[in-house]
Amino acid sequence: MPSVAVKLYSVFLKLILKRRLQNRIQNPNLTDTSFGVTSRPEEETTAPANPVFTDGVATKDIHIDPSSSLSVRIFLPDSCLVKPDATTNRSRSFPTNSANAITRRYSYGSTETYNNNSNSTQGNRRNSYSMELESCTYRGYSPFTHKCRKLPLMVQFHGGGFVAGSCDSVANDFFCRRIAKVCDVIVVAVGYRLAPENRYPAAFEDGMKVLHWLAKQANLAECGKSFGKKVDSRKSDVQGHVVDAFGASLVEPWLAAHGDPSRCVLLGVSCGANIADYVAQKSVESGTLLSPLKVVAQVLMYPFFIGNAPTRSEIKLSNSYFFDKSMGILAWRLFLPEDEFNLDHPAANPLTPNRGGPPLKKMPPTLTVVAEHDWMRDCAIAYAQELKKVNVDAPVLDYKDCVHEFATLDMLLRTPEAQACAEDIAIWVKKYISLRGHEFSY
Repeated sequence: MPSVAVKLYSVFLKLILKRRLQNRIQNPNLTDTSFGVTSRPEEETTAPANPVFTDGVATKDIHIDPSSSLSVRIFLPDSCLVKPDATTNRSRSFPTNSANAITRRYSYGSTETYNNNSNSTQGNRRNSYSMELESCTYRGYSPFTHKCRKLPLMVQFHGGGFVAGSCDSVANDFFCRRIAKVCDVIVVAVGYRLAPENRYPAAFEDGMKVLHWLAKQANLAECGKSFGKKVDSRKSDVQGHVVDAFGASLVEPWLAAHGDPSRCVLLGVSCGANIADYVAQKSVESGTLLSPLKVVAQVLMYPFFIGNAPTRSEIKLSNSYFFDKSMGILAWRLFLPEDEFNLDHPAANPLTPNRGGPPLKKMPPTLTVVAEHDWMRDCAIAYAQELKKVNVDAPVLDYKDCVHEFATLDMLLRTPEAQACAEDIAIWVKKYISLRGHEFSY
């Protein structure tokens, strides 16, 4: 069972969240606007972007849609940098003459060996290199003149019942930094528009806009490589970054230098899992229209699935910790248009008869994370079972004595279960993003 501290925190948090939801339903001043809001700073603390490699990850914020408030935060791990003396095969080896030598194996086949002796020249070189990374402001290599290590992309959608949360909240920033380091990926956290200012399908459409933006960035970067140093001055800025015909989109240097869009994974937390699943469906329908971006897998962490017919877990755990069923229904009332409110809506129930979209057998491999004390667990498990029936790789990770958002809630981020969940996700995801294919250890 959860600890006493978790239970007490849950009681107070539920009272606060339920009051906020009820106030939004009763507040007539919240009107729909196309621009929308992506965060509520009066309700949660945000973490500023930091381009320095703090704790091994640099971050930056980008507003990608001039017609709305849609934005992203990029989390770039320092593993993307190749040392100055690295060879072309990405093997980072240093001569050692001590029995205390340590060999570290990185994902995708790269290795690094260094001596534990602090007096060694190679050890000093490594230490100075690490200090340089932590103290410098990294602005990304030019995609035209440098050879850089390419990392997969992971597009992350935060939770919050569609009405709260943000990509730059302290909790989400911590979680994305952890995922970026453990999975060795570039995390693109999406700041989608929130309800009730922007109801369905605004958040879902924002998810697809981010995928199109990433595909466009990849194509512009390829154009820059083909231009080389002979970039048309009418299509570049003073730094040589390629822009599109309308000048509306510069090449994002971090993604151009280090991103590999052919290995893209979607990760959704709570209601973000609903968005991720919708984006996965649309990416299948789009086919080569998103090229060179390709969604190779998705991770659904305790998805916000529900239906008109109550499941066993909904009945047994309807008053569960942090986020009970009554609060979930309030959130759906705020998110869905009033004339479309239905718990069997395709956005809420992925197994509804009027689901639409591609057949389940065409969905990408899907990892589902559920918690023992989460009333939404049965719907998530049922969806995974349906995917398995049509031969989609769809394992379920079920965590004992855990609650909804046990790996992403601010209070629970530093628990052993949260760390173990991130590591388990990394083990599964690397089957689909490793350049070596299915590795024996995974």
